[in-house]
Amino acid sequence: MPILVQKFGGTSSATPEARSQVLAKIIHGVETGHQVVVVVSAMGRSGDPYATDTLLALANSVTTAFPERELDLLLSCGEIIAAVLIAASLNEAGYQAQALTGSQAGIITDDNHGQARIMEVQPTRLRDLLARNIIPVVTGFQGATREGNVTTLGRGGSDITAAALGVALQAQAIEIYTDVDGVKTADPLLVKEAKTLPVVTYNEIVNLAYEGAKVIHPRAVEIASEGNIPVYIKSTFAPNNDPGTLVTNIPEISAYARIRGDRPITGITYVRNITQITLRREDNSGPQFLDCFRFLAEAKISIDFINLTPEWIAFTVANEVTSQAEQVLNRHGLRFRSRPNCAKVAAVGAGMTGLPGIMAGIVEALRNKGITVLQSADSYTTIWCLVDEGDLEAAVQALHDNFKLGE
Repeated sequence: MPILVQKFGGTSSATPEARSQVLAKIIHGVETGHQVVVVVSAMGRSGDPYATDTLLALANSVTTAFPERELDLLLSCGEIIAAVLIAASLNEAGYQAQALTGSQAGIITDDNHGQARIMEVQPTRLRDLLARNIIPVVTGFQGATREGNVTTLGRGGSDITAAALGVALQAQAIEIYTDVDGVKTADPLLVKEAKTLPVVTYNEIVNLAYEGAKVIHPRAVEIASEGNIPVYIKSTFAPNNDPGTLVTNIPEISAYARIRGDRPITGITYVRNITQITLRREDNSGPQFLDCFRFLAEAKISIDFINLTPEWIAFTVANEVTSQAEQVLNRHGLRFRSRPNCAKVAAVGAGMTGLPGIMAGIVEALRNKGITVLQSADSYTTIWCLVDEGDLEAAVQALHDNFKLGE
């Protein structure tokens, strides 16, 4: 019997009404001939009693230097509560179920508390439960070290849990349930014509996720891709027959390619609240011009969107660390210019590879709206443009319109 991994986000289990929809999805999976493994996030969002952010606020009310090991133990409680409630609800509905922590499900991580990486999955206990027709309900977002210390996987970690279990169990598919009905061509809050994409490649969704789309954690997609496990992104609140978005390999979407035609761009996404920092060689004599990267690395400041020429350097940092980055550069006598409140807009699509004219279309679309491109970069499947945050909505709309993604 094929295995199906179903992951449910925090909004999916926040209320009794939402949990009834979760149960319906799980029971549908069982009744259609699958052995179902359920992965759950903590219930609700910030402010809700058992949400991760609520627990984090509780920790910060005690001290801002909460021990990392104990913080992970506290933050893991939200998923445990959700798993126990879902398992109990399944049992009440007549389906045997058992709640398991990440550790009990066989997830072994390194000891990097708060951002742990999964080192190994030992699915023996899960297979034993499935063989006895018991539905495992696994806490997402967590595992444990080999020494037994509880760890958490970082924001969006429940997606990673689902992908890791799907690969370890050689599942037929992984279903990621959230409060949207799939991957959109753009943020529907900015573009009212945004459409749900029926199919995207692993590579496309990874780039969309890394560049701001929040439907799935990019690491989860990378794990699923390594195991070649199809991923469906669906809404908990849509009918059971709603297809959502399928994430898969290129050979498996050849039929869809005939529908999509020659459209080179799959979606437009963005990241807000970033600062552009530029340095010019003429203002910074000596080797320190290039040493800026080392100085920032030593201060543990992450930089992004890097352009480097013999005459100038440009990169971005998050707005929240701008002051710290400026202090580091000033301390080393470097002269620079900061431009806060920028946004990175990304056009993503596997079809752009080797196709002339994509950058020309992007520049023209933005120029026609009076939007200045402050910086740009590209890869095989993504073109990034940095703009003032005040131009963000117009930029996303212009690119969405230019590449006819609403049609």
